[in-house]
Amino acid sequence: MIKIILTEDHNIVRNGIKSLLEREDDIQVIAEATNGLQVIDLLKTSEVMPDIVLTDINMPEMNGMELIERIKTEYPNIKVIVLSMLDHERYMIQAFKYGAWGYVLKNVSAMELLFSIRHICQTNERYVCNELALRMLDRAINMPEPQMPDHLPEIDLSKREIEVLALIAEGFTNSEIAEKLFTSRRTIEGHRQNLIDKTGARNTAALIRFAIQNNIIS
Repeated sequence: MIKIILTEDHNIVRNGIKSLLEREDDIQVIAEATNGLQVIDLLKTSEVMPDIVLTDINMPEMNGMELIERIKTEYPNIKVIVLSMLDHERYMIQAFKYGAWGYVLKNVSAMELLFSIRHICQTNERYVCNELALRMLDRAINMPEPQMPDHLPEIDLSKREIEVLALIAEGFTNSEIAEKLFTSRRTIEGHRQNLIDKTGARNTAALIRFAIQNNIIS
């Protein structure tokens, strides 16, 4: 059972979300709050800890960003998912920097909201709603290609590093790559960082682009 504290200062909105969540057999809303301070008070006195705190950002007393930071520091086993109308990417980035596990817009479908909750609880991986993810992807696609130098330095990659690079390019996570190659996630993280260091790429997207342009992978 996924236990949730629902934090929303608008009663109608909160009641609607609660009704949606409680129709599911594997989800239980164990408490409700209208601001971050109420959530902290609930956590201090509750005998049952939630798995998820579902929170808005704009709230009185203590807003969602402050709440995320407090929970990350004081209750690190609790995952916070932001459910907000604020669709600018800077809010999403700030929320994740403070320690959020998910960022979902209030205009998502019921199916996506439920999926985000289950995904985060079952996989321990962060989640960004489809609308924001596609917006960021479109911007990345339309970014101009970086100019490559005429003469590239020789880069010595091991067979395992090339295997890891090919799986990264296919979109697999570190955990999935570790499972496929029968090794640990930490080892894969090390290979990923070595690849970035050796190629001089700024991030994973640049690493994949570099590998394709230089025929390291197809």
